[in-house]
Amino acid sequence: MAESEHFFWKTRSLETLNPEQWEALCDGCAKCCLHRLEDTQTREIYFTNVCCRYLDMDNCRCNDYAHRSSNVPDCVSITLEILKDPYWLPTTCAYRLLAEGEELRWWHPLVSGDPQTVVQSGNSVRGKAISELEADDLRQHMVDWLS
Repeated sequence: MAESEHFFWKTRSLETLNPEQWEALCDGCAKCCLHRLEDTQTREIYFTNVCCRYLDMDNCRCNDYAHRSSNVPDCVSITLEILKDPYWLPTTCAYRLLAEGEELRWWHPLVSGDPQTVVQSGNSVRGKAISELEADDLRQHMVDWLS
């Protein structure tokens, strides 16, 4: 594999990524699987520690990724259109970072070469989230340990 292919996110625009490269940008933190509350007047986002019922909290992956949008109608797939205004995504999200002209974090598996650095750095929801099946009032579950 050519050196430029190892660092494709540095040499290619988001618009030119193939599906495999697009999926590889996901660091597996599962922050996007957490329920959020939004102040519609200020667009401020409040994250909770409550995750989608389909999230496997041990590996931070969706149990039915191929059907996530039909299982959960408000599950949002990250697209180029979404990235035009990614304010609601965590500030550490690779898609948001690249859309905003930033670099991937040191702990991203594409940078570190190790998918465990997401967990080791504290950037994964593993061990921090609960299922929506266990939560009632989301306002009681707001957290400030992620952005």
